Amino acid sequence: MTERPCLAVVGAGPAGLAATLAAAARGVRVVLVDSAPEPGGQFYRQPAPGLGARRPQALHHQWRTWERLRAGLDTHLAAGRVTYLMDHHVWCVERESAGLTVHALLGPEQERPAAVRADAVLLATGGYEKVLPFPGWTLPGVVTAGGAQAMLKGGLVLPGRRAVVAGTGPLLLPVATGLAAAGAEVAALVESADPKDFVRRTRALATEPAKLAEGAGYAAALLRHRIPVRTRHTVVAAHGAERLEAVGVAALDAEGRPVPGTERRIACDTLAVGHGMLPHTDLAESLGCRLDGANVHVDGEQRTDVPGVWAAGEATGIGGAALSLAEGHIAGRSVAARLAGTVPDPRAWAAATRARSRLRAFFAAVDGAYAAPARWAEQVTDDTLVCRCEEVTAGAVRQAVGELGAGDLRTVKLLTRAGMGWCQGRVCAPGVAGVAGCELTPEKRMLARPVPLGVLAGQADSPTADRTDQ
Repeated sequence: MTERPCLAVVGAGPAGLAATLAAAARGVRVVLVDSAPEPGGQFYRQPAPGLGARRPQALHHQWRTWERLRAGLDTHLAAGRVTYLMDHHVWCVERESAGLTVHALLGPEQERPAAVRADAVLLATGGYEKVLPFPGWTLPGVVTAGGAQAMLKGGLVLPGRRAVVAGTGPLLLPVATGLAAAGAEVAALVESADPKDFVRRTRALATEPAKLAEGAGYAAALLRHRIPVRTRHTVVAAHGAERLEAVGVAALDAEGRPVPGTERRIACDTLAVGHGMLPHTDLAESLGCRLDGANVHVDGEQRTDVPGVWAAGEATGIGGAALSLAEGHIAGRSVAARLAGTVPDPRAWAAATRARSRLRAFFAAVDGAYAAPARWAEQVTDDTLVCRCEEVTAGAVRQAVGELGAGDLRTVKLLTRAGMGWCQGRVCAPGVAGVAGCELTPEKRMLARPVPLGVLAGQADSPTADRTDQ
């Protein structure tokens, strides 16, 4: 009997789960590979079972959608159509003559290798937060907005008792309201976007009334929790001796500069700050997939230009869970048809295609309204660290540009070591590029995460193992 074709899905967030369910329901053997101990990704991050959360749904939006996804996954797991590999940290996807191999490191120590052979691979690797430096951002108590949310959802803990949520982007709304609902005092929501920018995009935003209703719900929650909202404001500095004690915020002028005389300090022990999201494209780039700007390029079926490789969700463009679900569903159905040797009929997923088109247009408008202050880099003092791993200051970056002639991010990296540390520039690259005045361009990396040398040496000494039985 011929074994069913296999699809390896990298990432168990909304896009990965939707693709897994769509492909498995159509006869494809799916191996779902994810680094977390539970499925759901960042959007549906679950607390550890040992924490005994009585009402985890209180921390989540669209909980019923999650319940449907979880029930579908459980059904396919019980039927043997899906294998779920948790705590698998994928560092490379290798193209071979007989298909593709997903290489991962096992467990929290990430030292033991594992590999999955597949006929096709779907990259549902999600996104990560864009971090911009400012004076004092390395103080204990300063966390990313997503980090604060992850602590609350995954650990059921508050990052502090009195918080300021700041930056720009739609993520700030659930973070501020979530912290307040969990018992923290949110002293302010500081948003650099100008409400006028949303008014200018009313026609595009009106195409998604459900999203507008969601935004209205967050606005009501802000009022209910009495959270002061400061639009067209920005954080200029974090203050404290051993840890965060206060945050300095100021109004922004039309050029994106702090208005003199408007700065005020807000006492707090936590600053949750974020400036939007960036797509995770490391695996796609190492495979040679084409990028459209910062996003993985896909066609109408969510196929990349590399045979056998699909991509869906935030990796193809930041757009939230609903868009990720639509793209994942399309990708899963496309994979099932292609692996069966048939040409898929797009009419079979017409509803998902319409949702994808609407949501892409909506989030293009949202992305245009939410933007970091145009002159944010001018407020970064020379002694501010911009690369924490290598302890590179903004002054060193400016010297590399002004005195040594660095004209691009790679040259700045070579001259200052900014981006050569543990994160390999994943965290600091936007900040370094902004301070240097360089374009932020994706940097192709052969490995998506640090790998022990012993694991790399073992790849040459042993044949690839099929680990889909785990």
